[in-house]
Amino acid sequence: MTKYETIIDPASRIVFASDFHLGVPDYDSSLKREKKLVAWLEEEAKKHSSIYLMGDLFDFWFEYKHVVPKHYVRLLGTLARLTDNGIFISVFTGNHDMWLFDYFEKELNIKIHRNPLFVHAQNKVLMIGHGDGLGPNDYGYKRLKKMFSNPLLQWFFARLHPNFAFGVAKYFSNKSRIAQTTEEEFKSLNDEWLWQYCAKKKNEYPDIDYFIFGHRHLKLDLEVGNNARYINTGTWLEDANFAVLENGQLDQKIYV
Repeated sequence: MTKYETIIDPASRIVFASDFHLGVPDYDSSLKREKKLVAWLEEEAKKHSSIYLMGDLFDFWFEYKHVVPKHYVRLLGTLARLTDNGIFISVFTGNHDMWLFDYFEKELNIKIHRNPLFVHAQNKVLMIGHGDGLGPNDYGYKRLKKMFSNPLLQWFFARLHPNFAFGVAKYFSNKSRIAQTTEEEFKSLNDEWLWQYCAKKKNEYPDIDYFIFGHRHLKLDLEVGNNARYINTGTWLEDANFAVLENGQLDQKIYV
């Protein structure tokens, strides 16, 4: 397994969650969700869990050289304190926060992952990531993602005043989320492009036991090939969904 980054996670409890979209739809509801996320992180830290936050932590994020978005101080402070105390936390970029740069790594000691990752844990092999741009179809978004990943475009965006830049970005971010809402139902395996991606990877890497992704805003637990499962952790926009791996068994839960 040399194509993707691989890590060995020795934790006896590992948790996965994605699609928090902090910042929407308004300040009060976002703050409520942020406080719930902080409480969940605190509880998992007491259990010495490894924590994987798998994309779209924010509905929009952009780091200027000397400026990061306002708000989220409860979350950022909690992440810094937990990593200072030795809790392992890993963050993936999503399609809404792909412009996470080095702030998390320098200030919070959290590594940022931009591609799927292999994790060896509890005698299992996991492939985890956000899930955007994977699998067949969605060529328009794949071209858009490639454009947004261009350093020249990022440089030009950084030249814009934050008030204007964030206004434009949030407009398009809202359109992306609204468009995605129409996809929040399972139709068939032929329509489930992330499942198709997992099936292809299972053929390439037959040792994989679990595929864990987000992005779809839909909780899923589907078989993939022989003895493998594709888990989608859903979103925190309504219920606080997460998955936990203990004793080699992966289960989906809701934090209340």
